[in-house]
Amino acid sequence: MKKPTLLFFSTLLLSNLLVPLVAATEHTNQAVVSELQNNALKSDLAYKIAESLTVEVGPRLAGSAENALAVDWAEAKLKSLGFDKVYREPVIVPVWQRGEANASVIAPFPQKLVISALGGSVATPPAGLQAKVVRFDTLAALIAADTAQVKDKIVFIDQKTERHQDGSGYGKSVGGRVNGAVEAARKGAVAVLIRSIGTDHDRLAHTGLMHYQEDVPRIPAAALTNPDANQLDAMLRRGQEVTLSLKMSPKSLGNTTTYNVIGEFTGSSKPDEIVLLGAHLDSWDEGTGAIDDAAGVAIVTAAAKMIGELPQRPARTIRVVLFAAEEIGLLGGKAYVAQHANEMAKHYIAAESDFGAGRIYRADVRVNETALSAVWQHLSGLAALNVAQGNNGARGGSEVSLLPTEGVPVASLRQDGSDYFDYHHTPNDTLDKIDPAALAQNVAVYTTFAYQMAQSTLQLRPLPQAQQ
Repeated sequence: MKKPTLLFFSTLLLSNLLVPLVAATEHTNQAVVSELQNNALKSDLAYKIAESLTVEVGPRLAGSAENALAVDWAEAKLKSLGFDKVYREPVIVPVWQRGEANASVIAPFPQKLVISALGGSVATPPAGLQAKVVRFDTLAALIAADTAQVKDKIVFIDQKTERHQDGSGYGKSVGGRVNGAVEAARKGAVAVLIRSIGTDHDRLAHTGLMHYQEDVPRIPAAALTNPDANQLDAMLRRGQEVTLSLKMSPKSLGNTTTYNVIGEFTGSSKPDEIVLLGAHLDSWDEGTGAIDDAAGVAIVTAAAKMIGELPQRPARTIRVVLFAAEEIGLLGGKAYVAQHANEMAKHYIAAESDFGAGRIYRADVRVNETALSAVWQHLSGLAALNVAQGNNGARGGSEVSLLPTEGVPVASLRQDGSDYFDYHHTPNDTLDKIDPAALAQNVAVYTTFAYQMAQSTLQLRPLPQAQQ
C-alpha cells in the first residue's frame, strides 16, 4: 500500500505547485493583452496599410494585372513589416473583364437605367438585345412561375436587401444574384436584371458573383441600382408593358495563376502549431476595395505585427493568410485547404476579417463544448473593448468557413455591418468609408484573440458533432 500512497501525495504536491504557476501565467498573459490593446488603439498602422493597398494598387479583380500588382504589394509589405517567413502559393483563377454595360427603357417611358454587369456574366449580342420585362418579387417566385410567363423576356428580380447589424439581410436576397440567370434561362428568358444587393439609395449598382450551369443556356446578367429598380418597378405598376434595351460586352479570357500570400511570426515553443488570421487580397473592380477587403488585410496584418514585436513571442505561430480570389468563389481558400491538408491538425484556431471596418461588438467561437467556458475566460479581456461574449456556433468568415469541416476550431469576431451593404461591391467602396478609430479597435480585438489563443493550453478539439 505504500506505493499508491506515495503516488497520491506526489500527485497532490504537483497539483498544488501547478495551480499558482497556471494562475501566474494567466496573469502575465492578461498583462500582455492589456499592453497590446493600448498599443493597438493608439496605432495608425492598420490605416496606413489600408491606404497603401487602396492607393498604390486600387481595384484588384482576381486574374487581372492589378491583382498581380496586389500580390507583389502584399509580399513586399509583409517583408517590410518584419514577418519571419513570407511566401506565396499558387491559385488557378478564371480571367473575366467587365466591358461596358448599358440599359435603357425603350417604351413606354424612354430613359436610361444604370446597371453593372454581374461577375462572370456573358455578353449580349454585339448589337445588344431588346425585350419586354417580367418582374418577380423573389427568386422563389421566378422558380414557381410558368415558362410562358418568362419566355423571350428580360427577368427582373426585385427583392430588397434588409439592413441588419450582422448583415443577415444579405443571405435572404443574394440568391437572386447568384442563381437568377440559371433559373431565368431555364424558362427561356433572354437576360436577367436584379435589384442591387445593397441597402443604399445611391445610383451606384452593386456587382458580385453569379453562376451558370452546364446544361442551361447562358444569358447576360446585371444589377440595377436601387433607385433604378424603384423606377422600373414604378413603370411596371402602371399596367403597361415595359420594353428594355440591354447591351453588355464582358469577356471571359481563360485561366491564369494568382497567389495566396502568407506571412508568419514563428511561435516560441510550439512553432508548428498555427493561429491563422485571414483576409482576402482581391476585390471587385468598381471601387478601390477599401472595406472589402483592404480593411481586413490591414487588421490581421497589423495585429500579427504587434504580436511579433513582443519581447517574448507567444507559444504558437501567428500565420496571416491573404487569400486570393475570394470574390469569385473562395478559390484561394479552397486551394489553401488542399495545399495544407496534411497540416490541418496543426491549426489550433482560425479567424477572418471580411466584413468591413465597423467596430467589433461580439465574439463567437466554435470549439469543443468542454473548453468553452475556459475559452471565454481567456478572452475576457475583450470586454475592455466593448466586445460581448457570443455563442459556440461561429463559421469563421469567408475562406475560414471552409476549415471547420477539416476539424479546425474557428472564431467569428463580428463587426458592426449596419452600413456595410451601402458600399459593398460598388464604386463607393473607397478609403473614406474606413473610420481609423474603428479600425484600430478591430486590431486591438484581433491582437487579444490571437495572442491568447497562441498562448492557450486548452484542448479545443474535437468540434461539436452537430456543427461539423
